[in-house]
Amino acid sequence: MFRWDINIRESTILGLVGAGGLGIQLSASLATLAWNQVAMIFVVILATVLVSEWVSAKVRQAVI
Repeated sequence: MFRWDINIRESTILGLVGAGGLGIQLSASLATLAWNQVAMIFVVILATVLVSEWVSAKVRQAVI
């Protein structure tokens, strides 16, 4: 579960540098200066990270 949480963050960063993942759409929107899309993508990424953190915390709490 902990590794899954890390993978979500890493895929965003890797997408920004061209390796695919969550950041590829962000990179494309930044290239075209589509600021509304950039803002929405940031919100979606933030929500995804927050939900994964919450799930990860609950799983760790249940295991420990």
